[in-house]
Amino acid sequence: MQKREEEERLRNKIRADHEKALEEAKEKLRKSREEIRAEIQTEKNKVVQEMKIKENKPLPPVPIPNLVGISGGDPEDNDVREKREKIKEMMKHAWDNYRTYGWGHNELRPIARKGHSTNIFGSSQMGATIVDALDTLYIMGLHAEFLDGQRWIEENLDFSVNSEVSVFEVNIRFIGGLLAAYYLSGEEIFKIKAVQLAEKLLPAFNTPTGIPWAMVNLKSGVGRNWGWASAGSSILAEFGTLHMEFVHLSYLTGDLIYYKKVMHIRKLLQKMDRPNGLYPNYLNPRTGRWGQYHTSVGGLGDSFYEYLLKAWLMSDKTDHEARKMYDDAIEAIEKHLIKKSRGGLIFIGEWKNGHLEKKMGHLACFAGGMFALGADGSRTDKAGHYLELGAEIARTCHESYDRTALKLGPESFKFDGAVEAVAVRQAEKYYILRPEVIETYWYLWRFTHDPRYRQWGWEAALAIEKYCRVSGGFSGVKDVYSSTPTHDDVQQSFFLAETLKYLYLLFSGDDLLPLDHWVFNTEAHPLPVLHLANTTLSGNPAVR
Repeated sequence: MQKREEEERLRNKIRADHEKALEEAKEKLRKSREEIRAEIQTEKNKVVQEMKIKENKPLPPVPIPNLVGISGGDPEDNDVREKREKIKEMMKHAWDNYRTYGWGHNELRPIARKGHSTNIFGSSQMGATIVDALDTLYIMGLHAEFLDGQRWIEENLDFSVNSEVSVFEVNIRFIGGLLAAYYLSGEEIFKIKAVQLAEKLLPAFNTPTGIPWAMVNLKSGVGRNWGWASAGSSILAEFGTLHMEFVHLSYLTGDLIYYKKVMHIRKLLQKMDRPNGLYPNYLNPRTGRWGQYHTSVGGLGDSFYEYLLKAWLMSDKTDHEARKMYDDAIEAIEKHLIKKSRGGLIFIGEWKNGHLEKKMGHLACFAGGMFALGADGSRTDKAGHYLELGAEIARTCHESYDRTALKLGPESFKFDGAVEAVAVRQAEKYYILRPEVIETYWYLWRFTHDPRYRQWGWEAALAIEKYCRVSGGFSGVKDVYSSTPTHDDVQQSFFLAETLKYLYLLFSGDDLLPLDHWVFNTEAHPLPVLHLANTTLSGNPAVR
């Protein structure tokens, strides 16, 4: 009997507790949606305030490198001046239409007249065109437009978004663009934003090997690789194209973490075996082993080689380790990938599954400029040889333009038997406003002053104006062999960052951004040479 009473009492207590809990829950639910929202907002605001305090901490003052030639370059020749003015007008057309129809979006669809974005920028509006175009606007003297962009960045550029971005693309376009804008204008906001973004990229390096993931979520810091890349591999041109920007970040912040991340990648690559002395395009960040043996100086490989050379140039030629890696790499490339076609054209093929594919991509055309840029300082008096090789590649790439209906080059072109410097597959016949061929013309113009490079650059500018210009901006075309091309309706951010900048520089004097004081990142953002012989950021082992 007593036991039953005990159980009853216990049951009542449980029931009473249960009802009390229900009452409390109901009380919470009675709160209006507004009250709950207000409570959440209060919490959020607290976090945001804490973040702001952390984010806006001033960066240590560092001596700004001696900045030479950030404006000017006015040509004496009338004809050249008119051409330069035309390029500036094209920039204004591209920018004004983006300002009107795509402002704040990553890119512009000039025919649909609305914003456009791709997965490399994640899901949020990060104003990629604004950041990418700033330095071009600045050197062209389009200062009202520059200030417009600066204002947008101050008020709207926010990296604490739940968005998965390409580490490589965001580094070369955003960090590169912000750093260049900072050095040119001296406006602190660009430096602060570059550092905020860099901090968001650091979690991508949290892999077993320290080779970063291709993509990272800016909010959560979770990284992953592209599904299509050789069994979960990271890509040579992506993890190998961080050095310039990260060294500048360490220089400007005094925080060595950025420098250490990129030097760790370099050390790891130095230890690895390379088939035929060539670097494969894929490396697994979990195992530290190469993926499939595919080597290319075009997409997937290109800017890795460029950044070895530019690390040396940027260090005021003290980073000898980088120069040696560059020289070794281009010797292997010359031995195994560079061939002469039957028609006498020098081209760079791709190594795939144990054989050479006789196909060259538009992206690989940058290498003409790279060989010319690296000629001075190359081994055993080969400077003349590399300048000549650069000129030969420029000629081949010019042929790829000249052999089309539009006088614009295809995405890639073959050297098979009867077919030379021509795209064969429909999927390779498009031109998306790419800069690499014009970039090579500009470097060769700077080093040789051979008038053919200005002539070829002007041909390309006229073709872009004729076939890519639409009333709402500039668009890529789907088939360069058709005299009535279809537009792809995308104005790429790199068209304003690179294509138009290199054209403008091609028709400017050499005193605008002289190459002994400036090194261009792979998105054409100029960064100053750092005279670092006596600092820990030098690649000079004697100093380290």
